[in-house]
Amino acid sequence: MSPDVNAAIAAANREFMEAFARQDAAGMAGMYTAEGQLLPANSDFVSGPSAIEQFWGGAMGMGIRTAKLETVELEAHGETAVEVGKYTLGGDEGQTLDQGKYVVVWKNDDGTWKLHRDIWTTSMPLG
Repeated sequence: MSPDVNAAIAAANREFMEAFARQDAAGMAGMYTAEGQLLPANSDFVSGPSAIEQFWGGAMGMGIRTAKLETVELEAHGETAVEVGKYTLGGDEGQTLDQGKYVVVWKNDDGTWKLHRDIWTTSMPLG
């Protein structure tokens, strides 16, 4: 894989975490392609920038203050890349609210790597 793709996606993940820490749902939504989709559990598809902004704003409104992303593997295929990673969501007091794993399909959008499909699931036990 090209070091440029790896570096670009690592930088985008840092930007995503920083936007979350600023509680900037619009900034986060801007990191997705125009056709971007979230695939959250217990929900239908969340499609397009406006719906994605609303979703992340709602997550922030529930008290989620930080998102930590850790890439486990990354494979580039031309203008598309697939990332598998781990996430941790934190609250006001720094407590862990959720942790789990994710898969993101990235697309190179005029030289900028953007999230195109974003799916995750918790690793925390029920109850």
